[in-house]
Amino acid sequence: MSEYDEPLRLSSALTELIALRGFARVEENRQYRKAWAAVAREEWMSRTKVSRMLRGQLIIEVDNAPLLSELTGFHGAGMLQRLQTEYAELKIKGLKFRLRGFA
Repeated sequence: MSEYDEPLRLSSALTELIALRGFARVEENRQYRKAWAAVAREEWMSRTKVSRMLRGQLIIEVDNAPLLSELTGFHGAGMLQRLQTEYAELKIKGLKFRLRGFA
């Protein structure tokens, strides 16, 4: 008798669907946005956007090259240190900024 002989329990199906579609990440993404808002300057908030977490790197999309350069060259290390100290539970290993146009 294989595992496919019996109907799938609803709880198992929902668990698989939530994992497959990434619905559980909504709260996690909210925490990353909150952490970014705490360390970023207010004037950057309309020009940056938390994209996602990938292999411990918090990816921040930036809407213009001068800001990208400023964040990468001057502010990234300090912001990362604050994130790691104040939001240690998020386990952010690094910040990665990438240029992206906003619609």
